[in-house]
Amino acid sequence: MRVLFGYLLFGLLFPLWVLHPKLRRGVSRRLGRYPSSPWPAARGAGPRIWLHGSSAGDLLALSPMVRELRRREPEATLIVSAMTRSGIAMAESKLSDTVDGTTYLPYDLPGATLRAMQAIQPDLLVLEYTELWPNLIHAARSRGARVALTNGRFHERKMRSYRWLFKLAGNPLRALDAMLMRSEVEAERAIALGASKEQVSVTGNTKFDLVARPSGTEKLEELRMAFSVGSEPVLVAGSTHDGEEEAVLAIFRRLRSDVPSLRLLIAPRYPERASRIVALARQFGFDSALRTRSTRDAPASAQVPVLILDTIGELLDAYGLATVVFVGGSFVPRGGQNILEPAGQGKPVLYGPNMANFVDSIEVLQGRGGIQLGSYDELESVLRSLLARPEECERLGQIARESVRKVSGATQLNVEALLRLARGAAQSPCDR
Repeated sequence: MRVLFGYLLFGLLFPLWVLHPKLRRGVSRRLGRYPSSPWPAARGAGPRIWLHGSSAGDLLALSPMVRELRRREPEATLIVSAMTRSGIAMAESKLSDTVDGTTYLPYDLPGATLRAMQAIQPDLLVLEYTELWPNLIHAARSRGARVALTNGRFHERKMRSYRWLFKLAGNPLRALDAMLMRSEVEAERAIALGASKEQVSVTGNTKFDLVARPSGTEKLEELRMAFSVGSEPVLVAGSTHDGEEEAVLAIFRRLRSDVPSLRLLIAPRYPERASRIVALARQFGFDSALRTRSTRDAPASAQVPVLILDTIGELLDAYGLATVVFVGGSFVPRGGQNILEPAGQGKPVLYGPNMANFVDSIEVLQGRGGIQLGSYDELESVLRSLLARPEECERLGQIARESVRKVSGATQLNVEALLRLARGAAQSPCDR
């Protein structure tokens, strides 16, 4: 049934995968075809660990673990995979000094996953969130690898769908060696879906550790010089989606009547939309500057009111430029975006009503440096109030940073569990 379901799902999704701009690259790797075996070459005598996150944001959440694994196990061979082009780009730009290989996740077909396992030969496969690919998990177990889920989550509103899928494809939870869940509630849902209590533990969310770190001073200074940002107030609109930029630009134009020196930095969730935002800014009467065209050697003019971050992997540092932050994906039906990144940088964080994917983050910040708003009118009102009281921005930012610091620590717990699994598999391998 698992194999039949895999081919049925592949047949339905393949047209989307080959046409979607984020998913159509790397077809050879997605089919499990590699130039040599094993791939990549072993760094040393340590275990081989394959970590998978679907997108750029997911790999960022994994990155504290990747770095801690490298620190704790210098001779380990570390491989990371992603589904999207932006995920691979982020891994290559942010983790190239830490990992030994980056690759696209194979299609969840028996042949593709078995070929990938034969080539990569991991001792441990680490999946994130709900990336539970049945054939991939089966291929890993058939090759003697251990399998762990980290930052595990199961949405309450999707529990019926999970049960239905598990009936069709088989329950992949029973094949996992460890499920490291974000919260007690998520752990209870995993058990309700068929996981045993022995498999499940609560370790927290490593994205809290990522944002608890201060942004790099050198990178922050680079962005400050590229965008010619001085002491003037800056509103950063991070991870915005279509529809939100237009609303924010309208609010920004009205706020400038009271705060003429105010500047707006927009970081779209998808950088390829930057040209659209340039056009929108022009419609509102604003000149704009793109990060890709603004460098230390060719900085934007200090008079340019709208700045656009059209790169991958610099948003965390860019939040350091902010006086106050609005996080997008929250006024459109996308379930929100990461509100902890700006909080970890000591900035007050505003966000809209649609935050279904970040309920745990709201619990950390609401009333502690984070403000949820029900409408754009409320967003404008709160921004106007905060910009008139810079000392209040500073106070809320300090509270937000401290709130994030208190919930950090998942990385150490996860790495301890993963290394136990990896070392155990490496010491008693089957025929690979």
